[in-house]
Amino acid sequence: MDAHSLADEPLVIGDLALTSRLMVGTGKYASFELMRDALATSGTQCVTVAVRRVSLEKTGPSLLDFVDRERYTILPNTAGCFDAKTAVRTAELARDVLGTKLVKLEVLGDPRTLLPEPVGTLEAARELVKQGFDVLVYTSDDPRLAVRLEELGVKSVMPAGSPIGSGQGVLNPNAIRIILELVKVPVIVDAGVGTASDVAIAMELVNTGIASAREPLRMAAAMRDACSAGRQAFLAGRIPRRLYANASSPLEGVIGQGVIGQGVAGGRATGDANAAQHNRR
Repeated sequence: MDAHSLADEPLVIGDLALTSRLMVGTGKYASFELMRDALATSGTQCVTVAVRRVSLEKTGPSLLDFVDRERYTILPNTAGCFDAKTAVRTAELARDVLGTKLVKLEVLGDPRTLLPEPVGTLEAARELVKQGFDVLVYTSDDPRLAVRLEELGVKSVMPAGSPIGSGQGVLNPNAIRIILELVKVPVIVDAGVGTASDVAIAMELVNTGIASAREPLRMAAAMRDACSAGRQAFLAGRIPRRLYANASSPLEGVIGQGVIGQGVAGGRATGDANAAQHNRR
């Protein structure tokens, strides 16, 4: 199978079209240079930037100096906001400074769990959509909340796989599956991704798993490949999950099929095994 036959349609979020389905953050790296190299290695086209944690004054090196705006779409987020009013102000600041209507909305419930605050999230999403932002929303894995957010007009819902920075992966995949069935906007699994196997399951992520890895560049490459592999597996269609075994080689026509169990406790075991085999047919 050639590369053309494996080509995938772009991920479309509002006016944004991405051929890479991997979103990478810019926080927690040991240096700006390491962040820059990890972004390049990951193959991402969209990077998240926590507006409240970026110095906008030209008093020294800034994170933004190490993000190539020609290469990456910057997705400013409202990380660190614990109420709707602060999140809206932060989004407005990002629009003014970065010249983008894109925003990843985060309204957090408390500093310990960093789980999304649902009422504040709905309130802020409603206001930002009203102002014309293209809103991607960090939310819980509650399917009904995802539906409510879509009804408000957000461009994407981003349910948490597990708490931010926990590295636990996708704890409730069934909830994510239900969200995928109920909403039409893109669903991006956000937070808790710790390693490449999580990405193969989740397909989308932010940066914590890369930035906090022992070797960030190696992890960036692993997550890049895992994202591609996970997407291709989805398009290919996995085999159905079964409760019992299903032989990879057909049993019909196997030599000696009628003497299963022979030699295990004499003829009695053989007869029991054959009866069991007959009952399974």
